[in-house]
Formats: sequence, C-alpha cells, structure tokens
Amino acid sequence: MVVKSKSKTKPIAEAPKKEIKSDRYFIAKGGRKTAVAIARVFNKKGGIVVNEKNYTDYFKISGNQMRVMEPIESISLVDKISASIKVSGGGLNAQAEAVRNAIARALVKLNPVFRRNLKQAGFLTRDSRMVERKKYGLKKARRAPQWAKR
Repeated sequence: MVVKSKSKTKPIAEAPKKEIKSDRYFIAKGGRKTAVAIARVFNKKGGIVVNEKNYTDYFKISGNQMRVMEPIESISLVDKISASIKVSGGGLNAQAEAVRNAIARALVKLNPVFRRNLKQAGFLTRDSRMVERKKYGLKKARRAPQWAKR
C-alpha cells in the first residue's frame, strides 16, 4: 500500500561540497601611505614575484628585500610557500611595507595559527601615518616663511 503525503514542503537540498585544489591560493590586501599591494600566497614551493619580477629585482635595496621576507621568515615557511604580488602607488619603501602587510594578512588566511606571531611582530597592522597636508600661508605643512625684523 502506497501512502501519498499532502504536505507541500520540499526536501532540503544538500550544500555542494567544496573541492580543495592543489593550486589554491589565499589573497589579501596591504597598504602603507599611498602604496597598495595585493598578495596571492600559494601553498607550494616557489619564489616571490612582485609586479611580474623577482622581488630581488624589483626591490634593489637589501633593506626593502628583508622587509618583504620578514613575515615568511618569522613563521619559518621560506621554502614551503610562494607569492605573487601586485603593488602600485607610493615610493619603493612604502611599497615594500605594503607588500609585507599583504603577505602577512594572506598567511593568516592560509593558517590562523600564524596570527599570534605575525600580530606580535606588527606585520598585520596597517601603518596609518600619512603625509600632513600643506596649509595656506605656510611653505610646507608647518614650515612658516622666514621672518625678518629689518
């Protein structure tokens, strides 16, 4: 004997299962002054590419190269991840710090355990200092014209 139900409720659809790809990446944005960096961090061995150049070719000064590598070295993942970064605006020093900020934020998305070390080192906080605007009647933001008594 077959009994038909008169209720009009639809069966609950199951959520589609997400497939984890081997070439998966984590994306994050970082900034400093007017420089903005967007980093893609891959969970595979490779190098760091900034604006389609190796980071050592893009940042010639060793201090800037060290800034880019700081978040990766602080969690000991130098040979285990790769990153592709697009950066624009600002000068080279600000761009290096924007890249550092973006890489650190992407690493936290990769593994939330890294957050404690990166936060303690100060890599997750965007440096909010900006150039002060020039005021009228002054030569620069605070520099007044030279005053002569005679």
